Amino acid sequence: MSDLITTNLPVLPLHGGIVFPHMVITLRIESEAAKKALAASESTDGRLVLIPMIDGEYASTGTIAEIQKVDDRGGVSAIISGIARAHVGAGETDTDDVLWVDVDAVVEEVEHSDATIARAAELRAVLEEILDLKGAGGIADQILATDDPGRLVDLLVYSPDLELKAKARLLGTVDIDARLDLALEWMNEVLGALTLRRRVRDDAAEKMDKNQKEYLLRQQMEAIRDELGDGEETVVGEYREQLEAATLSEAAAEMVSREIDRLERLNEQSPEHAWIRTWLDTTFELPWGEATHDNLDLEAARTVLDEDHTGLEDVKDRMIEHLAVRKLRHERGLDNTSEVGGTGTILLLVGPPGVGKTSLGQSVARALGRKFVRLSLGGLRDEAEIRGHRRTYVGARPGRIARALTESGSMNPVFLLDEMDKVGNDWRGDPSSALLEVLDPEQNHTFRDNYLEFDLDLSDVMFIATANVLESIPAPLLDRTEVIRLDGYTQTEKVEIAETHLLPRVIQRSGLESAEIIIPPGTMAGIVDDYTQEAGVRNLERQLGKLARKVATSVASGEATEPTTVDPGDLRELLGKPTVHHTERDERTAVPGVATGLAVTGAGGDVLFVEASTIEGDTGLTLTGQLGDVMKESAEIAVSYVRGHAAELGIDPRDLSGRIHIHVPAGSIPKDGPSAGVTMTTALVSLLTGRKVKSDVGMTGEMTLQGRVLPIGGVKQKVLAAHRAGLREIILPERNADDIDDVPDEVREEMTFHALADIESVLEMALS
Repeated sequence: MSDLITTNLPVLPLHGGIVFPHMVITLRIESEAAKKALAASESTDGRLVLIPMIDGEYASTGTIAEIQKVDDRGGVSAIISGIARAHVGAGETDTDDVLWVDVDAVVEEVEHSDATIARAAELRAVLEEILDLKGAGGIADQILATDDPGRLVDLLVYSPDLELKAKARLLGTVDIDARLDLALEWMNEVLGALTLRRRVRDDAAEKMDKNQKEYLLRQQMEAIRDELGDGEETVVGEYREQLEAATLSEAAAEMVSREIDRLERLNEQSPEHAWIRTWLDTTFELPWGEATHDNLDLEAARTVLDEDHTGLEDVKDRMIEHLAVRKLRHERGLDNTSEVGGTGTILLLVGPPGVGKTSLGQSVARALGRKFVRLSLGGLRDEAEIRGHRRTYVGARPGRIARALTESGSMNPVFLLDEMDKVGNDWRGDPSSALLEVLDPEQNHTFRDNYLEFDLDLSDVMFIATANVLESIPAPLLDRTEVIRLDGYTQTEKVEIAETHLLPRVIQRSGLESAEIIIPPGTMAGIVDDYTQEAGVRNLERQLGKLARKVATSVASGEATEPTTVDPGDLRELLGKPTVHHTERDERTAVPGVATGLAVTGAGGDVLFVEASTIEGDTGLTLTGQLGDVMKESAEIAVSYVRGHAAELGIDPRDLSGRIHIHVPAGSIPKDGPSAGVTMTTALVSLLTGRKVKSDVGMTGEMTLQGRVLPIGGVKQKVLAAHRAGLREIILPERNADDIDDVPDEVREEMTFHALADIESVLEMALS
């Protein structure tokens, strides 16, 4: 702490000024009080106390000073040197009207802590920036040359940026750290104000120079145009001409006009100028007033569908019905009648890959004479991809719907929304919710894109969606659609598709002539039977492409001089060993404990072999094969049923004392669904009774704990998969008997169907 020295000194009041310790100043002594105080200081060895007057009152802290020299030429003036801070105490006036006060002199500390020195260095750095901005000299050198922290703060008395009250507060702050904090706070404010002032001045000067330069250039450009006689063709004028020529909606035209007015007022160098131009260009690129006329000839549409697709008669019938409704609405003037609702439901084509969902949409567009646009929704997670980004975002643009309209060049194209079951969602929003407005006929006439900010009428657009499975499509979105299933092709249909559509296409892709490769029907049937087992024809096309490339290689190398005929015996050499093993079902079911089940996956119908085994040890159930929750529950129900009906089934209860293991092979593939309960029960009973399951029997169905067989879905896909696998007897729930009508006639003729109501009947039919 600082030491205090108490003494009694005369007072010299300071009006409008302040003196700090170590300052040497010259004061003019004009008032009588000042002259008397100067005379009284002779009795105190020339010392007195200088007290600032703040708002007409003495401050509580003054400065003890010493008179160095008095000059009475041309008026009285004195050279005074500040000595130390002093707290002012009680005082009294003597007979000469001189005010004497007790003062406690403060002796400043000489040693300073590291923190104090650091604060002083920070203050010195701020002062350097201030002085640099002001261009000060002289006193600047004196301030920056000071090493003592207290002395550095006291020199701020010379700063014109501090008011008298602020300087008096610095004088009254004895603690050096507190004094440094005050000084830093005030000087940082001063520095901020000076920096802002400098930046504003520089920006103003730069803009002034830039505007002057632009003005001169524009004047020169106008002079050049006048000399050339070109006249004035502004960007704004061009946009106004486009607005007059376009057939925009009322809301869009009003908004475009407003944006053109804003553009006219903006400087070309403004970023907003470019944003508005981009928005206007995007708006005018939309096909306003452009639409194709529908060809509603149903016979011609049927011809197109038959040319493009073999089989799928039910699906093609439904597409013709859809077109027939549009024809009647058009002929009877109901296209835009609100009383009867929108233009109809949205068709959703559901089926495994390769069955022709996308090409069906293309065929419908060709039959109607409309433009076709495909929007892939697979992996879409950002809602802005549908609705567009707001114009305030960097890189903003319209959503896919608006962009697709522009690409099609028509306001009534056929939109194919592909892979709807693969739409995702995350923190960027839920795209499926945005699709609700697009696919709802009651709402899509006022679809609003966030970028365009006006309504788009999508009521004339024909939407067709596709998906592999229904389970992953949100229920509200599914509710807006009418589901049409494409369950796959029979072996005969595949052969016909390959000969009619696939083979000509792969021959052309391979650079061959149609006469250079001959694939007889028997060879084509061999490719279908031995090398493809999926529901669609995509892999079949790949196999044909492989054959065509082999032949193309022979032709290109000069080895083949005559047309190449591919016989069934050549397939193994050209395509490799067969990938479909028709004897697998016999081999797998040759022992008790294996049953053949039918399932539906994202790739269509499939055959699953369910295996059961018992292991000595603790009682329990082990499940393998990457099964989902539903299949796990089916396995538990199967075990519970067998344990509860062991006597009726002829099973020794001791055989159930160990651990039961149920396995569904191909464990790398996730499997789930409510149709494996019957198969698991049959496999378990087969194991425990030693009776093998018939090798040509496939089964599907869920069951209850009481043994009732429950209905399931996907019968057609499962039956087609069983037919491809060589199964000839199918067990299915009794309540699914009517679904057999959906199976193609040629398949029904080769297979026997058993619609059963309980597990006892299933076991009797399936076990040998």
